[in-house]
Amino acid sequence: MDILLGLQWGDEGKGKIVDFLAPKYDVVARFQGGPNAGHTLFFDGLKHVLHQIPSGIFRPTIQNVVGNGVVLDAVILKREIEALQKLGIDVKKSLFFSKKAQLILPTHRILDAAQEKAKGNNKIGSTLKGISPTYQDKIGRSGLRLGDTLYPNFKERYETTKNKHLERLSDLNNEETNESPLPSDFAQIEQEFFTAIEFLQEFKMIESEYFIDDAIKANKKVLAEGAQGTLLDIDFGSYPFVTSSNTVSAGACTGLGVAPSKVKEVFGIFKAYCTRVGSGPFPTELEDETGEALRKFGGEFGATTGRPRRCGWLDLPALSYAVMINGVTQLFMMKTDVLTPFDEIKVCTHYKLEDGTITDRLPHDIVTQNIEPVYKTFEGWEDIAEGITSFEQLPKNLQTYIKFIEENVGAPITLVSFGPERTATLMRNELQVV
Repeated sequence: MDILLGLQWGDEGKGKIVDFLAPKYDVVARFQGGPNAGHTLFFDGLKHVLHQIPSGIFRPTIQNVVGNGVVLDAVILKREIEALQKLGIDVKKSLFFSKKAQLILPTHRILDAAQEKAKGNNKIGSTLKGISPTYQDKIGRSGLRLGDTLYPNFKERYETTKNKHLERLSDLNNEETNESPLPSDFAQIEQEFFTAIEFLQEFKMIESEYFIDDAIKANKKVLAEGAQGTLLDIDFGSYPFVTSSNTVSAGACTGLGVAPSKVKEVFGIFKAYCTRVGSGPFPTELEDETGEALRKFGGEFGATTGRPRRCGWLDLPALSYAVMINGVTQLFMMKTDVLTPFDEIKVCTHYKLEDGTITDRLPHDIVTQNIEPVYKTFEGWEDIAEGITSFEQLPKNLQTYIKFIEENVGAPITLVSFGPERTATLMRNELQVV
């Protein structure tokens, strides 16, 4: 099994690359996250955004698995499937769901909004999709899983969980009345949920750990697809401004039930610059005309939320950290074309900490202390010509940029993307899937 994941704060371009690599694989499997993900693909002149479904779904020969580490919003998933079916994709044939995947209930979304509101100025920047409360229930051993929908007492289990949520909502809202903390249209929201659950029961629910193990034993090629990015990992990200799951390569093992010894390649995706959505530390953020230009040229608006992304120069201490944590074997650099309008391009090589220390390591806490990036400046490069077939045909200044990154993070850049279309992708060597 190979793993593909993001090395920054998400939005690195994972959807495009999974779609690009997909023909080399028999199975593509999502291992964490939920509808807070937004994997964008461009081909045949059309834009497609996937939130919960693996990015191999557009390839008819591929089996797509939603693993046990994923949290599912049935209503959003139903809409996503119906949109694919309108495109003529046989989703029922190629999509499989782990029975152990946790369900996002309607009250989870309401809890998410209430918890975020209660944080006041310290809000995390949640997508308000119910992700955090769902993972809280999972860890608290009170969540509902997709396989539970197959039992006759599912609605009874649902009501028990909903009532627990109502108690938490009352506490968060400081309510001393007997009025419900639910919105007035909650009955309709709930009906949509149960309609979506019924819809999902038409699809294949599996023991995904056995499914993937059988595929590996049959010498099928499996690609594990991550969501969000390494710097949003619940353990290793910029805590507490993180997501609620393990976005790193180890998360693929727990999110799919695959032994570490089965992992072969770890593909790490990063942008040629940095972006972040929502609150949290961002050492190289550019809150000036340059940052605005990056946002404009890169079309940096969230695929899930539509929020403008914060933009800044490439951060090598953070990238090196992500390469180390994930055991990255190959680097894929995205959106190199976005930097072509700039005469000068900067890269953060070290941090200057509050006590004057200069370091190339990511500190334990980058949230509360003031970090000053130390930059190295590079000359910009011209537009990348269409139809190039080798790295040697890339602009010389871009080759210098690539070589510098490789030397400083200790992993080879084997793929460069210079546009949203499948065709705007260059591989250094033909990828060998083993």
